[in-house]
Amino acid sequence: MIKLDQFLKLLGIVQTGGQAKHLIVDGAVKVNGILETRRGRKLVTGDKITIENQTFEVGELNE
Repeated sequence: MIKLDQFLKLLGIVQTGGQAKHLIVDGAVKVNGILETRRGRKLVTGDKITIENQTFEVGELNE
């Protein structure tokens, strides 16, 4: 399990937690197709994160 803001940092989409917070609060992130505004949202393997028409699946980085 990983938090949404940590996942964004791990992917390199943002460099800091502050940047992640702004991206999420501004409505630029969807989790499983639903707008997510909580940066502490806990993600599990298989969750799909969409940012600017790019989709990433939790767990991809471990494969």
